[in-house]
Amino acid sequence: MKFWRTFDIEVIKFLEGIHEIDFEIGESFFQNFEDNELVKKGNLTARVIMKVGANVIEMNFHIAGTVTLTCDRSLEPFEQLLDFSEKMIYKYGAEEKEIDENVIMITRDTPKVNVAQLIYEFILLALPLKKIHPDYRNEMDDEEYEGEGFYAYIDGQDSDSTGDDSATDEDNNEAVDPRWDLLKKLKNKE
Repeated sequence: MKFWRTFDIEVIKFLEGIHEIDFEIGESFFQNFEDNELVKKGNLTARVIMKVGANVIEMNFHIAGTVTLTCDRSLEPFEQLLDFSEKMIYKYGAEEKEIDENVIMITRDTPKVNVAQLIYEFILLALPLKKIHPDYRNEMDDEEYEGEGFYAYIDGQDSDSTGDDSATDEDNNEAVDPRWDLLKKLKNKE
């Protein structure tokens, strides 16, 4: 319980204006989330710049630091640098409910807002899709495109074609689909 209370922001105490609150995020932070499989360790700072208005509280989160990830390729642990910003809006209303992913309605007598879950989700969303150790990143760039080629449409014409459609069409006296004739007329009008 003490862990969760350290991430409470007592919104009822703040007057209108801009306020800054800093949270230190370490290894114990990630251990308090049961579904955590991606991040076990980290050393980050979350700065919340809170703009309190008459009917709304706008919170801008700036999270920077490092997290320890496991490489998808080598299974070696490595440090991943994170530095990003997110925004959350709390509007005053008749009941407490989530309006959308960035807007939450709270009542005027809501004493505090806990931001631990928000910070955790923001960190997970900022992680790269491919978690590759820095030692292997250059190798992955080369291998990523290996085996990929480009596609070419071959419609029965000679493969030695120069790519100039007008010369090919004039030389080729074969029957052409009438739909192409209509398109050629449109092209010639330009």
